[in-house]
Amino acid sequence: MNKLFFIDWQAIFVPSISVLELIIRGSLVYLALFSVLRLLPSRQLGTLGITDLLVVVLFAEAAQNAMASNYTSITEGAILVGTVIFWSYLLNWLGYKLPQFQRFMNPPPLLLVKNGRMIERHLQRELITEDELMSKLRQQGVEFLADVKLAYMEADGRISIITSDSKPNSIAEQKVELKSDVH
Repeated sequence: MNKLFFIDWQAIFVPSISVLELIIRGSLVYLALFSVLRLLPSRQLGTLGITDLLVVVLFAEAAQNAMASNYTSITEGAILVGTVIFWSYLLNWLGYKLPQFQRFMNPPPLLLVKNGRMIERHLQRELITEDELMSKLRQQGVEFLADVKLAYMEADGRISIITSDSKPNSIAEQKVELKSDVH
């Protein structure tokens, strides 16, 4: 009956391993996983596929022991969560402050279609089939490839499309169009 109401407060809140070791483990695993995910061609047309989800779950399972050994206290969990949040914030801050770092974190848009013609080597690089591209174009209201002036794959995997009959959005584009109409 004593075990039913006994709470080991020390086990709940006092870390069983060094706080510094937790921070180092969390940092190394976070940075390693960030690098792997950034270097792999994982932009899948703005969606999270089943293989992407599987990779995330397996990474989480593999990383759990590497980050924490066998932690048991709430404090250890909080330290690891704080370490991951710190690195996430720091990398975003560095991307904001340093344009070179931002290009590493978020690749520039990749041109997929120019003047109605697919750029095959870019599609192959991102493992996008012609059918997948056409599906994304139809979802944005474009029926024919010939109607596409430019189509880019953005860093988040979405495809942005500029059609031949697109209206200029910015004042600079409007000025360029007005100058070309005058001559």
